[in-house]
Amino acid sequence: MTKQKKIHLLTGGNVGDRFGKLLEAKRLIHQNIGPVLQTSSIFETEAWGKVNQAPYLNQALEVGTLLSPPEVLAEIFKIEKALGRLRRSKWEARPIDIDILFFEDEIVDTADLKIPHPLLHRRNFVLIPMLQIAPLKVHPLLQKNIEELYLESQDESEVMMLESQPHES
Repeated sequence: MTKQKKIHLLTGGNVGDRFGKLLEAKRLIHQNIGPVLQTSSIFETEAWGKVNQAPYLNQALEVGTLLSPPEVLAEIFKIEKALGRLRRSKWEARPIDIDILFFEDEIVDTADLKIPHPLLHRRNFVLIPMLQIAPLKVHPLLQKNIEELYLESQDESEVMMLESQPHES
């Protein structure tokens, strides 16, 4: 029997019903990729990369899956498309974005997929939600845990935890 693998994803979006899209993405991830084991708070963050756009909501998820990394990526693309994402340009405003941060301790480096996510250690909007659910998770290439990566981060962007969050029905 195949053993379930533990993966970490980051969901985010800055267009339309940001809360609703995060909740729906989480539901679809649970349905199509595997059970959501842990969920960070939802954080509001300024846009990163292309900064002249609306703020994002972001949430880190720990998920159990039986899928391979390419299968997870294919499911992510289906979920993003179902939630209204059109891929046109890098760092554009979007209703939903789902990134694979970690896939157990695997290292994947192909044209289509890079795991661990190559920029996660430079982004507070990734590190701060990950601090809540996996502070001791070690980056398999950098050999530092999330807490250490956050303390070394040079990202000065603000990441604010939202106090009132919608509850799933």
